[in-house]
Amino acid sequence: MTPNELRVIANHIRRRDLQAVFEAGAGHIGGEMSVTDILTALYFRILSIDPANPDAPDRDRLILSKGHTACALYVTLAEKGFIPKDEISTFLKPHSRLNGHPNRTKVPGVEANTGPLGHGLPIGVGMAMAAKLDKADWRTFVVTGDGEMQEGSNWEAIMAASQFRLDNLTLIIDHNRLQQGARLSDTNDVAPFAPKLEAFGWAVEEIDGHDMAAISAALDRSAITPGKPKCIVAHTFKGQGISFMTDDVAWHHKVPSADQYKQAMSELEEAL
Repeated sequence: MTPNELRVIANHIRRRDLQAVFEAGAGHIGGEMSVTDILTALYFRILSIDPANPDAPDRDRLILSKGHTACALYVTLAEKGFIPKDEISTFLKPHSRLNGHPNRTKVPGVEANTGPLGHGLPIGVGMAMAAKLDKADWRTFVVTGDGEMQEGSNWEAIMAASQFRLDNLTLIIDHNRLQQGARLSDTNDVAPFAPKLEAFGWAVEEIDGHDMAAISAALDRSAITPGKPKCIVAHTFKGQGISFMTDDVAWHHKVPSADQYKQAMSELEEAL
C-alpha cells in the first residue's frame, strides 16, 4: 500500500476507535491516537500474516506491550479481517472478548496478553530466540510506550536481545512524551532513547511516528542491520488528529463529552 492509502486506513481506525471509546464510556484514547499510524503500517504494509490462519507457524508476530491501548488494536484487527467489524461495538461490554487489555486466548491475531507494563519485550525476545533456534524467517515486533520503558524488565530484555544478536526483533517505542498523570520528563525521564539502546548494541532509528513513508521504510526488512536487534524511536503525539487532545496528559484515560465527540469526529473527517 502507498503512504496515502495507509493514511486513509489510519484515519478510519481513529474514527472507529473514537466511536468505540465514546460509546463504551471508557478507554485510553490519547495513546490509541498516538499508536494508530504505527499499527496501520504494521498490519497493512509490513506483517506477513493471514487472518484466515492466525496461528500459522511462519507468521510474523506483533506484541502490543502497551496493552491499555487495546481498542486501537481491536479496530485494526477488525479492519484486517481477524474479527468481525461489528464486534467493535461490544468493546468493554459484559461477556465481550474485547476487554480493556488484549487476551490471546480470546481474540484471533493477539500474540500475548499484555497490560502489566514491561512484559511485552521480554516475551518478544523469547519469540525471536525461538525463530533463530528453528532457523525460521519470521520476524517479531514489539510496540511499547515511552513511560513503559521505565520498567527494568525491558532493559534486561534489551541486554539479552543484543547478546543473542536477534536481528529478527524490532522494538517500536511510541514516544509521545506523556504517561498516566504526567510528562515523561517529570517522572523518570529515560529519554533520549537512541544513545542508551545503541550503547546496548542495538541499531536505532528515530522517525516521525505519524509519517507513513518513514514508518514503512524503518520497518522494512531491508532496514535490518545484520546481527543487531532494531529499535525505532517513533516521535508521536498523544491524541494525534484531534486538536483538544493533542499533547494533553489529561487524555491518557478520558472519555469525550457529546460535544467533544462531535468536534473530534468532525476534525478527523476533515483530515481525509
